[in-house]
Amino acid sequence: MHDTQVPGLRLIRASRLSEPVYSVYEPSLCVVAQGSKMVILGQEVYRYDPSSYLTASVHLPITGQVTEASIESPYLSLQILFEMNQILEVIQASRDAIRAGNEANRGLKVSRLNDTLLDAVLRLVKLVETPQDIPVLAPNAIREIIYRVLQNENNASLRQIAVIGSHAQRIAGVVEKLNRDFAQPFRVDELATEAQMSASSLYDYFKEVTGMSPIQFQKQIRLQEARRLLFSGSIDAAEAAFQVGYESPSHFSREYARMFGLPPVRDMRRFRSSLVNEIPVSMEMNGG
Repeated sequence: MHDTQVPGLRLIRASRLSEPVYSVYEPSLCVVAQGSKMVILGQEVYRYDPSSYLTASVHLPITGQVTEASIESPYLSLQILFEMNQILEVIQASRDAIRAGNEANRGLKVSRLNDTLLDAVLRLVKLVETPQDIPVLAPNAIREIIYRVLQNENNASLRQIAVIGSHAQRIAGVVEKLNRDFAQPFRVDELATEAQMSASSLYDYFKEVTGMSPIQFQKQIRLQEARRLLFSGSIDAAEAAFQVGYESPSHFSREYARMFGLPPVRDMRRFRSSLVNEIPVSMEMNGG
């Protein structure tokens, strides 16, 4: 993954198929230039390739896997990160062209790529070659990309997340809180009070947007962060469990193995062995 001088633009390359990669998608647009990728959110599978694109409207813990790549034809993709204020500005400036509702939809969506959106994306990418143009032209290019994405009826979730007071916008606030304070215990009724919703409505709308319950969401965020800490080599499994909010190391070990296929100690051994043998293993990263 390579960050570019264009704010929010990342380029991704893979020369071989990957094992499952556990990461958190930020609000963004992902476009594949070559190859293909599979993303799992909860129990749902999303696939995209050069004929389609993926949008994420909130921070979502996902499992991703490159499914088509080789040294001769590497997987090539890009990710454009969105800020909520950018989306809101485009909606406010385009009220006649973009409709926004109050309902909540899944925060991850795969749509068919059209020439109009592709042209806007390519203009943004070409700015990498002329850094002096980036400060002037990049903001307008990103606004056009957001506008083209919002025009797609299939991307209602991206519109709704930016609408103040909508169910989706309230759920986005809860998602942000759980991503930020994942190590802290919470009760659904407390989250509902903060979101100005009933507990049952919060649960239903949260599951509609994220594909999982608030507890399942927090668990995935915790375990991904624990794995990142373990792979950094600075702490042991018990300390990682404590830092991400688990009180019982044995409980942590069981849930870790259920998610990643191996208990923490064996997973770390496999990771270290892969570094010696240069075998790719799943590491936490964002992006398409």
